[in-house]
Amino acid sequence: MVSRDVDILFSKEEVENKVAELAKKINEDYKSENLLVVGILKGAFVFMADIIRKMDIAVEVDFMDVSSYGASSVSSGVVRIEKDLDSSIEGKNVLIIEDIVDTGLTLEYIVEVLKRRGPKSVKVCCLLDKPARRKSNIDPDYIGFSIPDEFIVGYGLDYAEKYRNLPDVCILKPSVYKE
Repeated sequence: MVSRDVDILFSKEEVENKVAELAKKINEDYKSENLLVVGILKGAFVFMADIIRKMDIAVEVDFMDVSSYGASSVSSGVVRIEKDLDSSIEGKNVLIIEDIVDTGLTLEYIVEVLKRRGPKSVKVCCLLDKPARRKSNIDPDYIGFSIPDEFIVGYGLDYAEKYRNLPDVCILKPSVYKE
């Protein structure tokens, strides 16, 4: 049951279909390559788990935990790496899996940090893109849905660590959060 705090933006079925579509494109693009998939914790873990299960190519998995929000609904602008990769990415194709690209500042920072480590390539796959809030020159290579400038929860995305378990992508009602 969906909480009364939210309105469904994309149903579980719509998300499943989009994940399969993205995985198919990634499979085509990396069909003769190995790929290191880097999930950005915590928000991307559900999306990452679903998308890698749809991939039929050689995949390695790692995670980064990067923070710029804390318990707020607005980015602080200060990016901190809480958990870095466990191994070298030198010479590897890297695909960053992100839940949502909002201002793009955090993602831009992550991409720059990883590019300095000598990978063969770095690309970005996001489930949700919110271009109206963009403050960087980041353009994800694979985009699930472009969304309006609303606060989104569900399918791994949270507000103050709540709502991640919702199976749908939802808009959190403004009366629930404070900016």
